[in-house]
Amino acid sequence: MPLPPINPPLINSSNPWATTPEDLQHLFDCPHTGAVTTRTSLLQPFDHNPSIHQHTFFNPHSHSLKPPHQPDGEVPTDYSASLNTLGYSPIPFNAYLAMIPKVTQNSTLPSDARASKPIILSVTGSPAEVRTCYHLIQTTQTSMQNPLCMEINLSCPNIPDKPPPAYSGAALSEYLRVLAEELGKPVEGGRRVAVGVKTPPFTYHEQFRTLIDALLGSCKPGCPVDFVTATNTLGSCLVLAGDDDVGVGGGGGGIPAINSATGEGIGGMAGSALHPLALGNVRTIRGMLDEHEELRGVDIVGVGGVGSRAGYERMRAVGAKVVGVGTALGREGVGVFGRILQGEE
Repeated sequence: MPLPPINPPLINSSNPWATTPEDLQHLFDCPHTGAVTTRTSLLQPFDHNPSIHQHTFFNPHSHSLKPPHQPDGEVPTDYSASLNTLGYSPIPFNAYLAMIPKVTQNSTLPSDARASKPIILSVTGSPAEVRTCYHLIQTTQTSMQNPLCMEINLSCPNIPDKPPPAYSGAALSEYLRVLAEELGKPVEGGRRVAVGVKTPPFTYHEQFRTLIDALLGSCKPGCPVDFVTATNTLGSCLVLAGDDDVGVGGGGGGIPAINSATGEGIGGMAGSALHPLALGNVRTIRGMLDEHEELRGVDIVGVGGVGSRAGYERMRAVGAKVVGVGTALGREGVGVFGRILQGEE
């Protein structure tokens, strides 16, 4: 099945600014988001440590950091890229399931929009844990009017000793096998939750081929994946602080701009610096999906560096059915969605 109707086809990606009930309420109430995505969660809360799980915004031309006094949501547009060493949400998956009905009930949207706006729950964990998440979402769907979707995040670059499963054909195939087993079972109420996978940035052909081969191998008879979210942040990136160590210089001294579990400050890059790679991933995946009849119905959520109407239109032009926004949301707040749709610079 395809994604449910998402209108406008503009959403938030799974990111730090979709963590709390307040975050989700603001995103849901925004008339310029066609759906809401939660931050990626686990069945058990992620052990968030603010001393090593951090993020910052930087200027991709000068590599200078945002002014230290500027809070998220009020960051100047020059700082259009981001770097993070974050992991998953400190809020467990079951808490997000409990939030959803409250968010929809408390919404200020008109009743028809409030009842039809989809919510995408981003989850991760072992294949067995993801299976449990699927069951819980599907059960919740039977008592909710809003369409629910599940995005399986197989692409976070910031978990030590756990490389993104989507880079491994064997690991990816195991998740898809579990999904195929579940989707072959009857659904109570007849309304199945749409399921997608979030991929890391791919940089050479065999990585794309791994994804497509795994999807083809899981078709029994149909593909268990309804959409692909491309892409997550690009790992192994580093931004340095300035000579004065307050984030306004050009990187003297080799001091990392943020901390990390290893102390090296290496994390995942997103925002405008990622945009060309994200566009290439969306176009390549769309083209390879279209080569196979079994995969042509798989939708793409395009994410990576969109912060303007032009970026949104580029994503749509290369094959994204829906466009996701992350860094620009953190930089500007929910007002960014209206600005993108209205073409304001």
